[in-house]
Amino acid sequence: MTETHTHAPADITADLIRELLRDQHPDLAGLPLSLGAKGWDNQLWRLGDELAVRLPWATAGADELLLKEHAWVPKLAPDLPLPVPVPQRLGVPSERFPRSWLVTTWVPGEPADRVPVVRGEDAADRLAGFLTALHRPAPAGAPEGRGRGGPLAPYGKYFEQSLASVTERGLFADADGLRAVWEDAAAAPDWTGPAMWVHGDLHSANVLTAEGTFCGVIDFGDLFAGDPACDLAAVWNLLPADVADRFHAAYEPTPDVATLRRARGWAVLRGMSGLLIGDDGDRGLSNGKPTWGPPARAALERLVATAGR
Repeated sequence: MTETHTHAPADITADLIRELLRDQHPDLAGLPLSLGAKGWDNQLWRLGDELAVRLPWATAGADELLLKEHAWVPKLAPDLPLPVPVPQRLGVPSERFPRSWLVTTWVPGEPADRVPVVRGEDAADRLAGFLTALHRPAPAGAPEGRGRGGPLAPYGKYFEQSLASVTERGLFADADGLRAVWEDAAAAPDWTGPAMWVHGDLHSANVLTAEGTFCGVIDFGDLFAGDPACDLAAVWNLLPADVADRFHAAYEPTPDVATLRRARGWAVLRGMSGLLIGDDGDRGLSNGKPTWGPPARAALERLVATAGR
């Protein structure tokens, strides 16, 4: 579900970014600059009060993802009810930095893996409104989902490998429960509707919170056209346990049973991935994110507890 770091992380500094801005966007070069976050694919640097610079730093495919955002997010953003980072300028590869990069709008808030929502009903309504607005038929030429927009069955090997790793590390006790959820999801009928716009990476580090509820959605690098079940996994991965029914009542159109079964399968894959990445961080590995573990474990516990419902 997540690309492995494929080469040594790039050495990105404030001085480097200022040089890039002076070369390509000199009108922005004098704005205050500070590190915002080091994500899986990109580093985010705040630029002034309203902008941010996103630069790929540790995965080979990040350039392609940024170019996708630059092409499509400005078209989608006006119709979305939550703030999203909208690309404003494109940085092209150069001698100083041989990769593409972006200047986007800055979206304030804290990632939900660090500051979970506490106003569950409001968060359910906001997430449902966001996904209702996003999940519209995509136009011809929209990016494909690299597998995420299609059937679950091809992910069977990934499921088995992840389950084995989770079990070997002692990260989740009920392997049989996870397998039952997965097998039911993989057996669900495939999506036969139109290819819908899908965020593709709605985990707890890519949704922002403020005042106890969701206030923004970031990182559209995995944006694609396909089965919306991939995004509907967020019901288990992001929301408190007692508001799933409220989300499903607010989301339009009401998802059918097969879509919800597939969504549970995507939630299992994302939950196991979050557990493993969180454990890597606990072990001190550079590509680990310790804060990803607790929400991933909570999601998997809910999925097993509600199996068959």
